[in-house]
Amino acid sequence: MVSSLLSVDETVAQSNETPLCFSINNPTFKPNHTIASAYFSAIFSGLGLSSNLFALLVLAKTFQHTKSRSRSSFLLFLGGLVFTDFMGLLVTGSIVVSYHITHFNWRQLDPHCHFCNFMGMSMVFYGLCPLLLGAAMAMERFIGINRPFSRSTAMTNSRACSTVAIVWVTAGCISLLPLTGLGNYHLQVPGSWCFLNISSEPLDMTFSLIFSLVGLLSLAVSFLLNTVSVITLLKVCCGQDSRQRRRDYEVEMMVQLILIMAIASICWCPLLVFIAQTVLSGGELKVRRLLLWLRFATWNQILDPWVYILFRRAVLKRIAPNMDWSRGSIMSLSTSIRRLTRASLGGTGEQSENIRTNPDKTGREEMPLPVQNMPASSCSL
Repeated sequence: MVSSLLSVDETVAQSNETPLCFSINNPTFKPNHTIASAYFSAIFSGLGLSSNLFALLVLAKTFQHTKSRSRSSFLLFLGGLVFTDFMGLLVTGSIVVSYHITHFNWRQLDPHCHFCNFMGMSMVFYGLCPLLLGAAMAMERFIGINRPFSRSTAMTNSRACSTVAIVWVTAGCISLLPLTGLGNYHLQVPGSWCFLNISSEPLDMTFSLIFSLVGLLSLAVSFLLNTVSVITLLKVCCGQDSRQRRRDYEVEMMVQLILIMAIASICWCPLLVFIAQTVLSGGELKVRRLLLWLRFATWNQILDPWVYILFRRAVLKRIAPNMDWSRGSIMSLSTSIRRLTRASLGGTGEQSENIRTNPDKTGREEMPLPVQNMPASSCSL
């Protein structure tokens, strides 16, 4: 009789065993269902989806009228970035909004953690894709500005699409690592989302560091390549060979890329550094900071499309019609600044500037007049 009761208890214990994705929250935390969180999640997701959808329509229209190969490939990269942000908000936002509206029970809905793993994979995938795409766009612009002839034959539209696909595959492979045993996806406070388990356990720490270091390395590569590209572009636009080919679109693309990099750095660096610092220090996870930095990172998906929507020459001309946004205006401004700087250093600056801009005239002024045969009386006078 006793043995039969023990066997029944063991069976009940096995059936009530906590799944791995809920193990860190056992007993399960009390969810906080408020109207404010439901409204906030819905408005946040709706704003991001509408912004990215509008940017996709503008990008598609611009791509149809683009004749420049370098600009068309850049638009393909930018389209891949906006599409990724759109899908990320659609997948993760729909789960979070559904949770706040229906108040479903994760353990009853997902007893084997399949749904939680899917959301955790989505968070990692759609988090790394914008950072990797930013690095790929920086590489494309670096080659296009510093090696224009090699880039014109190497980077076609098909290769740009292949590069975007490679970025997606890379981010997807990283997000699949917990399914192979490297790390875990766990349900996070307040119970509306799943993410990687941030702990000092060896496997969890390894996956957390991979996620953080890949993101930080992508931002570092973007910063380095964009800095070199900006310096080279300024030299070309303001140098002697500035009239060889138009640089208007390249300046526009470079400004957009710098803004995308700045937004990604501001939004993602706090979360990536926080994850790496937490797992390396072995301290307790600070949930409030995790939620704060996660909300910072989510803003990246909303702000990215507005970079292209607003920072275009066509839009800037409408916002400030009295300003001259042409390349000639930028060149004249840089020339004036350079002359002022040289004049402050000494009187030779303006002279050297005149010699460089009009060498023929200067040569004629410095060339001595020919000596003609004159009468002796004239010479005596």
